[in-house]
Amino acid sequence: MPSDNAAAVSAFIEGAPPGELAEVIADIQKLTVNEPKLLASVTPAFQKYNEDQLWTVKLPGSGQNVLISPYNALGDGKYYDIETQKSFAFDHQIQKASDVQPYTHDSEYSDLISSLLKSFSTHATEHYPSATYTVCPTPTSSPTTTTTIALLLVSNKYSPANFWNGRYRSTYLFAPASSTLSGTIHVDVHYYEDGNVRLTTTKKVPEMKLEAGSAAEVVRRIAGVERAYQEELNRGFGRLSEGEFKGLRRQLPVTRQKVEWEKIGGYRLGQDIGGGRSR
Repeated sequence: MPSDNAAAVSAFIEGAPPGELAEVIADIQKLTVNEPKLLASVTPAFQKYNEDQLWTVKLPGSGQNVLISPYNALGDGKYYDIETQKSFAFDHQIQKASDVQPYTHDSEYSDLISSLLKSFSTHATEHYPSATYTVCPTPTSSPTTTTTIALLLVSNKYSPANFWNGRYRSTYLFAPASSTLSGTIHVDVHYYEDGNVRLTTTKKVPEMKLEAGSAAEVVRRIAGVERAYQEELNRGFGRLSEGEFKGLRRQLPVTRQKVEWEKIGGYRLGQDIGGGRSR
């Protein structure tokens, strides 16, 4: 049933671990050799993945990293970047940018956006290696009316040679009229040497009222939220190490006898440890 296959493929794409979409696609192609057009039929899944994950792409010519998100989308597969003042087309399946053009996005909060971008840039480069970020007005029905400003940040760390990849991403929405800030933080890490372990965690940042609503205050509150979340994660990992993970380890083997680890090289698996007879 093609519709069922398309739904399954879309789920695989949208759930691809950080930095491993190409491997997921290669596996899908091997499993769907009888349906060569299947991948082309699930373009919405590629778009959702790239926008949700805040995919980073280099602009041709400049080599500048920019983000793909629903907040800087222009429609028809085009996006823009405030800092470089460029628009570009983006192919969601091959994840390449093209057709770079000069672009200026008008907003009633243009000065505030520039100040936020400057402060957010300092925060990103100070705390996150290889960070890519942007600040942009969120889309509305009117191209010149802004209700909220999005501050987006992603930091990727890929180490396939060591069988792990990770991605940190955060999205904040600042409403200048009400001087309120809210957001979401995502952490996604995949470790796959001799197995599969994946950590995905999401932190909702509840709406908070700011005093002055200046760019410096917005970024200062963001820094405080992220510092508190990192400390929360560190405490959580400590509890896992001393609690749940420790409880998963068998205290004694099935023979109820302790293993003499200094003699492990001399054991005959199945006979000496498991108590069975050799054949």
